[in-house]
Amino acid sequence: MTYRRDLWEVAAEHHGIVTTRQADDAGVPAVEVRKLAARGALERVGYGVYRHVGVPTDTRTELAAKLAEAGEDAFLEGDTVLAMFDLALVNPAQIYIGTPRRRRGKAPRHTVITYRPNMRDDDLAVYDGMRCVTVRRALLDAVPHLIGERALDAVADAQRRELIDEVEATEIIGAIAGRNRQLVLAS
Repeated sequence: MTYRRDLWEVAAEHHGIVTTRQADDAGVPAVEVRKLAARGALERVGYGVYRHVGVPTDTRTELAAKLAEAGEDAFLEGDTVLAMFDLALVNPAQIYIGTPRRRRGKAPRHTVITYRPNMRDDDLAVYDGMRCVTVRRALLDAVPHLIGERALDAVADAQRRELIDEVEATEIIGAIAGRNRQLVLAS
């Protein structure tokens, strides 16, 4: 098998995106990755991140690329996760990514990277091949800025689609009710 084909297989599993670390794990040296990029088989997206031009892009390609640029321990969070599942009628202008380690340098374009050192493992999941906060965590994090009715509809939709269970739905509804009480008391 050729290096190009090896990288195609890796990229096909990751929405067309391949990192130099993934390439190394597949037995493709970094120098060969750079050669394939120079020949046009790969398109450099960011430091150590490439898009394989032989793999069709999909609706998740940009998310996968930004996540790979942020680092292997990074995860999608907040409204980005809600938008992935078409919940709460959110359409974020930026991609929200969390990371448990401090990040040096500038964030990728149209991306907000948040330092989240205390993210619990049970608040993280892999959806569509990408590391993300759970839908439960995304909904809880969104409670302060979502309109009550929109949040309740999102909870019902997530539960119907089995993205959260009944216990998680009750927890989120409780958080929404608590937020609504705070708003009433503040007025």
